[in-house]
Amino acid sequence: MAFSVSIHHEQQLAAVTLQDDKGISAEIYSLGGLLNRFELPVKGRPFNLVWGFEGLAAAKEKIGNAFQSARLSPFVCRLRNGQYSWLGETYQVQKKFLGAHAIHGLMYDTPFEIISTHADEISASVRLKGSYDGSDPGYPFPYEVELEWVLREGASLSITSTLWHQNAFEIPMAEGWHPYFTLGGKSDDWVLQFNTNRRMEYDADLLPTGQLIKDDRFLHGMSLAGVHLDNGFVWSEDEPAFQRCVLSNQDIVLTLLPDKSFPVLQVFTPDDRNSVALENLSGAPDNFNNHLLLISLAPGMQHQFTTCYVAAEKSGT
Repeated sequence: MAFSVSIHHEQQLAAVTLQDDKGISAEIYSLGGLLNRFELPVKGRPFNLVWGFEGLAAAKEKIGNAFQSARLSPFVCRLRNGQYSWLGETYQVQKKFLGAHAIHGLMYDTPFEIISTHADEISASVRLKGSYDGSDPGYPFPYEVELEWVLREGASLSITSTLWHQNAFEIPMAEGWHPYFTLGGKSDDWVLQFNTNRRMEYDADLLPTGQLIKDDRFLHGMSLAGVHLDNGFVWSEDEPAFQRCVLSNQDIVLTLLPDKSFPVLQVFTPDDRNSVALENLSGAPDNFNNHLLLISLAPGMQHQFTTCYVAAEKSGT
């Protein structure tokens, strides 16, 4: 097997394609470092598992609408009223609101620089670097980010984020990804399984109350027919090997394998039933306020976050 990397430039942005010689590929945009395509042969034809964009121009224009595949940082999901306190100071985020609350962080539309690419007989990869300049008054803390996407044999695609900063004090931090996956057809025909029954209780604004609710529905796999979700689930710290989420239908199996840096799984089923958002998060929504799994990142220290997507065609389809 041989792997390769190709790059397409448009509007001062780049689309990087990682691929093997068996028809498996991943397209990474320098805009936000997002995953726009994850493709494998299904019934002899290429199939893209990601609800993405038509191209770089569309991504630049529309990323703030549904946040397809967006990287969520320095906060994830909703931040109550866009406000929080840190080290005795109160901050008010300005960038993006949904209703009363700030949403999905500050770097989702940041252009990243391609640092390097690599391809050999076992993998293809791209490394990208981005910077947050502290320009939003609600988060005046510059920090650096490096992303590494790696495609390996067996349709295995991993993403590792590395964050660090040189502020004079610790800063609050959360990290996440917001991909929408599709298996073809409607989500009512898909099955979702993941190995935790600990669901976060949310209030009417989808902000955590701090309580956990027992929810066994997805431990052994459940049809999504008629199921509407916008919920966060927390994996047990005692069983990190069980951090696994599987989305499947009669043709395809997609497995998410986050490491311990992503203890939260947010699941969202859009009303059109064409996709499911499976979001690996480092902490709870609004954790700048509720401090649930909040990271306090010290100056000069690096923090890494890794998750992996593995796709397969079911045998006999």
